[in-house]
Amino acid sequence: MAPPHAADTMPLPVPKPPPLPPISEADSSVPPTPLRMPISLQPANSKGKRSSTNKFFGRFRNMFRSFPIIVPSCKMPTMNGTRASETIIHGGTRITGTLFGYKKARINLAFQEDSKCHPFLLLELAIPTGKLLQDMGMGLNRIALECEKHPSNNKTKVIDEPIWTLFCNGKKTGYGVKRDPTDDDLNVMQMLHAVSVAVGVLPSEMSDPQDGELSYMRAHFERVIGSKDSETYYMMMPDGNSNGPELSVFFVRV
Repeated sequence: MAPPHAADTMPLPVPKPPPLPPISEADSSVPPTPLRMPISLQPANSKGKRSSTNKFFGRFRNMFRSFPIIVPSCKMPTMNGTRASETIIHGGTRITGTLFGYKKARINLAFQEDSKCHPFLLLELAIPTGKLLQDMGMGLNRIALECEKHPSNNKTKVIDEPIWTLFCNGKKTGYGVKRDPTDDDLNVMQMLHAVSVAVGVLPSEMSDPQDGELSYMRAHFERVIGSKDSETYYMMMPDGNSNGPELSVFFVRV
C-alpha cells in the first residue's frame, strides 16, 4: 500500500475571525440620558386664555427660533443664596421668577405663584442666556415688553398677549413670545421646586452638545399690576445686599 501524501495527513487551517475595529473614544462613550423627574407641580391659578391666533404665532415662534444670535463670552454672576429679609416696596405680591436656558440659546423667563406651582407665564426672549446673565452681573437691567393696543384686545390682560416687542436697557433686541410650558420646561421647574433663590448650572446630563450647559437664576419678584395694560415685575434683593444682580421686567400695551 502506498504511503499517504503529506497533503492528506495535514489538518486543514482554521480560518481566523476578522480583527475587530479599534474602539474610539466617541464609540465607547454612551450619550448621557437626560434627567427626568416625576412632575408634582400644582396647577397655576392665574391661567391665561388661549388666543385664537395661536396657530399664527406658533409659526412665528418657529421662524423666530431660526434667527441667528450672537453669543459673547460669559462669566456667571454670583449671588448670595441666603435671603434674610425681602421687603415689598411697590405694594405688589411676591412670586417666584426663573431665568433659564442653554448658554448659547435664547433665554426663557418663567413666573410662578410659588416654586411648587406650574408657571402662569412663560416667555422666550430674543436674548442669549449667556449675554443676559453676564449683563446682570454688571448691575441693574430693565426689560420692556411692548405691544399695540387695538379694539380686539380691549379685554385681554397684557400678559395674555402672545407676542411683544422686546427692549433690553432701552435697546430694541427683537421679540418676546409667550408659550405653553413643554415637558423640558416643567422638568426644569420640578428640579428647582425646592429652590427659592439660587444661580447655577443644572447637571451635565441636561447640557446640549451645540448650545452648551443649561444655566439658571431663580429669585423672588414683586409683581405689581398697574392696569390691564401694564404689569411690572421687580427682582427682590435681600436687605443689605446692593451688589447682587437686579432685574425689572415691564409689560406695557400702548
